[in-house]
Amino acid sequence: MLRKLYDWIIAYSSKPSAPWALALVAFAESSVFPVPPDVLQVPMTLARPDKAWRYALIATIASVLGGLVGYAIGALLYDSVGKFLIDLYGYGQKVDQFRAAYAHYGHWVILLKGLTPIPFKLVTITSGFANYSLFWFIVLSVITRGARFFLLAALLHYFGPSAREFIEKRLGLVTLGLLAVVVLGLVAAAYFI
Repeated sequence: MLRKLYDWIIAYSSKPSAPWALALVAFAESSVFPVPPDVLQVPMTLARPDKAWRYALIATIASVLGGLVGYAIGALLYDSVGKFLIDLYGYGQKVDQFRAAYAHYGHWVILLKGLTPIPFKLVTITSGFANYSLFWFIVLSVITRGARFFLLAALLHYFGPSAREFIEKRLGLVTLGLLAVVVLGLVAAAYFI
């Protein structure tokens, strides 16, 4: 099944709608969807290395725009849903302390977490909830998401044929490794966000 999905994405990469699918996944991952855009960017770039930089730009722009939706979810739904949940779990007294800490260290959270395959929505929703500066949220999101997607594009552009061969020979192992990174990242995020 994994091989069929990979082959389908490789074949889909030549279609005119492929960049739109990448944009949709990058947008949704920053606000509501758990799957990182790498699952499309990597095979699309391997199939069309001449479009590596275009795909990175699309993923960056869509991810930042989706991040604004995630930020809005955190900022606007806190009073209706978030406060109830925070109080339910006994953290109501710690909200101001959390917001103060995020105001001080939020830039590092955004920069570091934005580079990882950890779902970016954790950062975007938290930033909105913590009332982190929207201006700096956007600036830092452009930097970190751009760095992530353009670094991936550079690696795939440079190592493209050998990377494609490696991935195709060891698709199950590569997928398991990426899944482990995401799971470990989510566990780590539970302790740092």
